Amino acid sequence: MTPVLFEKVAFIGLGLIGSSLARVIHAKKLAKLVVASTRSEKTLEDAKALGLIEAGYTDAIEAVKGADLVVLALPVRATAHILSTIQPYLNANVILTDVGSTKANVVEAAKAVFGEALPEGFVPGHPIAGSENTGVHAGKADLFAHHKVILTPLETSAPWAVAKLTQLWKAADAEVICMDVQKHDEVLAHTSHLPHLMAFNLVEQLASREDNLDIFRYAAGGFRDFSRIAASDPQMWHDIFFSNKKSILDAVDGFDAQLKVIRRIIEQDDSQALMGLLEHAQAARQHFNHMLTKKTVMENVSVTQKFTILPKDHQFKGTFSIPGDKSVSHRSIMFGAIAEGTTRVTGFLEGEDALATLQSFKDMGVKIEGPENGHVTIHGVGMSGLKAPEKALYMGNSGTSMRLLSGMLAAQQFDTVMTGDASLSKRPMERIAKPLRLMGAQIQTTGEKGTPPVSITGKQNLKGIQYDLPMASAQVKSGILLAGLWAEGETSVTEPEPTRDHTERMLRAFGYEVKTEGNRISLVGGGKLVGTNIQVPSDISSAAFFMVGAAICKDSDVTLEAVGINPTRTGVIEILKQMGADITVLNERIAGGEPIADIRIRGTQTLKGIHIPEDQVPLAIDEFPALFVAASCAEGQTVLTGAAELRVKESDRIQVMADGLQAMGIQCEPTPDGIVIEGKGKTGNWDPIFKGAEIQSHHDHRIAMSFSIAGLRASEAITIHGTETVATSFPTFTQLTNEAGFSIQTLD
Repeated sequence: MTPVLFEKVAFIGLGLIGSSLARVIHAKKLAKLVVASTRSEKTLEDAKALGLIEAGYTDAIEAVKGADLVVLALPVRATAHILSTIQPYLNANVILTDVGSTKANVVEAAKAVFGEALPEGFVPGHPIAGSENTGVHAGKADLFAHHKVILTPLETSAPWAVAKLTQLWKAADAEVICMDVQKHDEVLAHTSHLPHLMAFNLVEQLASREDNLDIFRYAAGGFRDFSRIAASDPQMWHDIFFSNKKSILDAVDGFDAQLKVIRRIIEQDDSQALMGLLEHAQAARQHFNHMLTKKTVMENVSVTQKFTILPKDHQFKGTFSIPGDKSVSHRSIMFGAIAEGTTRVTGFLEGEDALATLQSFKDMGVKIEGPENGHVTIHGVGMSGLKAPEKALYMGNSGTSMRLLSGMLAAQQFDTVMTGDASLSKRPMERIAKPLRLMGAQIQTTGEKGTPPVSITGKQNLKGIQYDLPMASAQVKSGILLAGLWAEGETSVTEPEPTRDHTERMLRAFGYEVKTEGNRISLVGGGKLVGTNIQVPSDISSAAFFMVGAAICKDSDVTLEAVGINPTRTGVIEILKQMGADITVLNERIAGGEPIADIRIRGTQTLKGIHIPEDQVPLAIDEFPALFVAASCAEGQTVLTGAAELRVKESDRIQVMADGLQAMGIQCEPTPDGIVIEGKGKTGNWDPIFKGAEIQSHHDHRIAMSFSIAGLRASEAITIHGTETVATSFPTFTQLTNEAGFSIQTLD
C-alpha cells in the first residue's frame, strides 16, 4: 500500500481533473484530510456526498490554511488572482502545483505574486489526460492510468517536492516525466492545442453552412472522431488559447504553410509530389504507432543537480585510475553480443551511457553477466541471433549507442525503435540514416531536423556502398561499417580526416578482417565474429579533465594509470604539450589491441596560447571543452578552427562554452567552426583567472566537468547547473577530484 503522503490536501477547483485526483487520493489513502474550494456551493455539496472531500469552502483562504499540498485545478487565466489571494496563508513548506495545460503563464503568475524567489515547493504540472465531459461528477479514479503527467521543475524547485509529486502521480498509475517549461508549451501547442483549435474551427465552419444538417447527418467516422474534441469545455480552451498564444500562433502558422503546400500540389495536379507527401506522412504516423505499441521508454529525468566550487587554494595531486574508455566499452558489448562464443571484458565503464548499450542487448535476448567491478561476461548469439525487443530501446544520453546500433539494427529481421533522453532527442540522426538508406535500410527519424526517436524496419536486404563522409565522424563511420557486416559485397567509408579507429581495431580483435588504406576503411559482409577477451583502457576523454586541471594548478602532480593512447585520440596530449604543459607519457604497452600508458602532468609553468593545428582537431574533438578552460588560463590568444562538429554534440559546445567563459570574465568569440579565446594567464603568475558565475551546462557532461575544473582558478564561487549527466561517462568524477584535494560540493 502506498504510504500516507500528505497531512492535508487542498484543491482549488474541483472539475474533471481535480475530482479525479481527489478520487485517487481517497482510494489510495494518500492524505489524512482532503478539502476543496470552489465558487459553487453545489459542487462542494456534491463532492462531500461523493466522499471526495471532508470539508468545502467558497473562500480559498480557508481551504489552504495548514495544507502541505495545494493543487490549483482551475482555469489557467485565474492562476494569478488565486495565488495573490492565498499567498499570505500558505505554509512555509507547502507543495504548490497545478494541472493546467500551459506552464509559462503559470510561472509568470507565480513570479508576479512571489517575486523571482519562488517557493521551493512550487512545481508546475500537467496531466495529459482528459475528457469532453466536465464537472465533479465526470471525475474517474483511473483517468490518469497509463497516461503521462509532465512536471516542469524550476531552478527553485526543491528535489523533495518533485519527488513527492512524482510519488503522488505514480500512485495514480501515471507515467511521470519532467520537461522544461518552454518546451512543454511548444510541444503541447502542436500536439494538443492546435488539434483542438482545428476541431473547433472545422465544426464552426461546417455549422455555418446552410446545408449543415446534411453534412452532419452524413458525416463519416473520420469527422466524428476528429470533431469529438470540439465538445470540450469552451471556457477552458478559451483560456488555453490565450495563455499559450505565441506557441499556438507558431503552430497555426506552420499548419497554414503546410496547407498551402498541399493546396498548390493539388491545384497543379502534381501526382508525384502528393504521393511523396502522403507516403511520408503515413510513414511518420506508422512510426508514431510503432513507438506506442512498443511501449516507448520515456526519460526519467531527476531534478537538475548542481556542482558548486568555493574559492580557496585547491590541491591537485595523486595517482588515479580513471574509469574505462566509453567508446571501447560500448563496442565490447556490441561486438561480444553478435560474436560466436563467450567474450570477457575487464575495465568496463559502469556509466549510464555504456549501461544503456548493455541493457539494449539484454533486451534483444543476449545473456550478459555483470557488470561487477568492471567485469562483464557476454554470451554471444552470433550474427543472426538477436531477438526483437519487447519495447523501445532506450539509449539515454548516448549518441554513440544510437548511431552504431542504427547500423546493426538496420540489418536485423525485426523492427525496432530507439529513444533517448532530452539531450539525445535533440541530436541529428540523419547523418547516419542517410547512408544506411543508400544501403537499403528503412529508417525513420523524427521531425524536420531528423532527431530521435529512430524507427527501423527489419527484414531489409542491405547492399554494400562506397561512402565519402561529408564530415569526420567516428560514430557515422562505425554505424556504416557495422551495417556492412550483414550487407552484400564490400562496404567502404572514406574519411576527410582520420577519426578514432576503435571499431576497426576491435573488429580485428574479434577475428573480422577490416582493411585500412589511407583514409579508406572497408570490409566485406557475410563473415563472423569470434568471442575474445577485451581489456578496456582508461578513457583519455575523462583523463583530459585531470590533465587540464593539473596543467592550470600550481604545484600539481597527477599520474593517470593505464590511459588509452590510441593514436586517433591523443590530440589532447599533443595540444597541451604545444601549449607548454609539463606532460610525460610513461610505460607504453598494448592491452586488448589498444595502446595504453601512464600519463604524468605537473603544474610547473604557465601555458601559452596557440593556434590549434587543424590536423589535431578530430583527434581531440571530445576534449575541447576542457581545452577551452586551459586556453583561458594561458598567456595570449588561442584560436580553434575546423571544429564545426562541436556544434552538434550533446550541446552546441562552442556556444555553450563561450557563454559560460564570458560569464566568468573571459574574453572569447565563437566562430562557425571554432572559437578565439583571449587567455588571462601571465608567466609565473598562478592567481585566479575566473570570476564567480552561475553556469548552465545544458545537461552536457563534458561541459559540466570542464567548468568544474575551472574552479581551480576561480576567485569566487562557481555553480554549475545540470550536472546529472556526468554519470553517463565519469561516475567517479567528484570522488576522484576530492581525493586529489579539489573540493566539489554536490546537490542532488
